[in-house]
Amino acid sequence: MTVTRFAPSPNGHLHLGHAYAAVVAHDVAREANGRCLVRIEDIDGARSRAALAAEFRADLAWLGLAFDEVSAQSTRLAAYAAAAGRLRAMGLLYPCTCTRAQIAAVATGSGPDGPVYPGTCRDRMTNRAGAVAWRIDMAKAVALVGQLEWRDVRAGVQRATPEVFGDAVLVRKDAPASYHLAATLDDAEDGVTCVTRGMDLFAASHLHRLLQALLGLPVPVWHHHPLLVEAGGAKLAKRRGSPGLAERRAAGEDGRALADALRAHRFPAGITLSEGLHPAA
Repeated sequence: MTVTRFAPSPNGHLHLGHAYAAVVAHDVAREANGRCLVRIEDIDGARSRAALAAEFRADLAWLGLAFDEVSAQSTRLAAYAAAAGRLRAMGLLYPCTCTRAQIAAVATGSGPDGPVYPGTCRDRMTNRAGAVAWRIDMAKAVALVGQLEWRDVRAGVQRATPEVFGDAVLVRKDAPASYHLAATLDDAEDGVTCVTRGMDLFAASHLHRLLQALLGLPVPVWHHHPLLVEAGGAKLAKRRGSPGLAERRAAGEDGRALADALRAHRFPAGITLSEGLHPAA
């Protein structure tokens, strides 16, 4: 059975970009007579607001999208800790005290998550008295699993190249897990067989495929869809005040008609679809 999921973070109101992502996740599942799940990703510290989860449910119902809700991330902290513990026991994680400014000053290049960490803390004893992040020793992890592949339904089979991330953070200083670790574990636990998400997260699948191999998790297929962008190519974002679904709903707009318009790629003036870039298959 095809199982997809829509996984919003309650740190701001949903906007048209989220609506498009939700429609894609919903329709991919329904066209295969499968299930679409909704999972609230609420471990982003003080930025996560519990009240927004109820708003999200109302927004999805207003769009005419039916989802089965699964446990929020905040209920899964023990699973994240256990997975991190396994990776530590394998000798694949090390503590890092470096700040973003320190990393930016010595970074050797840029990767999908920003400046590539040069491994400053990898081979030294790190004082763990203060806040630390836990990074994966990427070279050691890649050597352990060998060459991997993953498949995107639109882009085809990809050779996994997680090394483009450098020694990525898997446990943050300010959160129990990074997006990469939490989402990978959650999708496996929820039985997701097709991960739908925007093209801006295409590269993340290289790292997620590595984590699946290291932790013995099932491997889904991925479906990376285009992004809604504003004039000039900027992705719709909460912080730039992109139109909120709750505001549209309160104003009496027809949510089902909006969902149908998104399916037909009929967008408001100044908003278009952008494929973004991804590695060649």
